[in-house]
Amino acid sequence: MAEKAVAPDIAKLSFEEALAELETIVRQLEEGKGKLEEAIKAYARGAALKRHCETKLAEARAKVEKIVLGPDGPAGLEPADVA
Repeated sequence: MAEKAVAPDIAKLSFEEALAELETIVRQLEEGKGKLEEAIKAYARGAALKRHCETKLAEARAKVEKIVLGPDGPAGLEPADVA
């Protein structure tokens, strides 16, 4: 299955910014006070923010594993299995 392209406004967000916006959307949806059409749009944006956060975390994990493994092999630590 092909990955959906990330909207440019979401792509420019840091992990922390995207997570904060996602948390706001979740709170709003849990309150259930908005109109259905707005809730659907918010849910779609939340899904895109979630994918963006997952991508950022995967990139960070890869960077940490490179640091931990280093050019000469393991540095005494093993990468965490956080799948």
